[in-house]
Amino acid sequence: MSDEKLDVAIMMGSKSDLETMKPAAKTLEALGLTVEVRVLSAHRTPEEAAAFVKDAVKRGAKAFIAGAGGAAHLAGAVAAHTTRPVIGVPIAAGTLGGFDSLLSTVQMPPGMPVATVAVGGAENAGLLAAQIIAVGDPQLASRVEAERLARRQKVLASDAEVRAERKRG
Repeated sequence: MSDEKLDVAIMMGSKSDLETMKPAAKTLEALGLTVEVRVLSAHRTPEEAAAFVKDAVKRGAKAFIAGAGGAAHLAGAVAAHTTRPVIGVPIAAGTLGGFDSLLSTVQMPPGMPVATVAVGGAENAGLLAAQIIAVGDPQLASRVEAERLARRQKVLASDAEVRAERKRG
């Protein structure tokens, strides 16, 4: 295992989930957090997944983001091996469009909480992880607030453009 410090560990059950999960890593890295991304399956590599979770905690991981489709047990498997916050990202796969993944991720038994974002909501998972960590990190909290302000400004600029177009048209 690695000795590198880590803020957030991002895991996915299959390499095909990578495109869905990239926004989580991009968001966290833009906020200055250290991220590691791994492909580890709750069903096909359970020992390796558990070992990675334990190693990530030793390296300082403050939160985990786990994306999976279908049965979507990865977030729950991660939660079974840590008391750090786990955020599940249900991934659309198969004929149910991710609804099966959503239910598998959100329906955790008492004592094993997993925060769950929307199907494919990796960007929000990244933001939520950053907000959780920011509770104890005032500098990160400022960066999260600045990111939120930038999103607000973008919407207000779009609103001004639409209103100006309507006046002209």
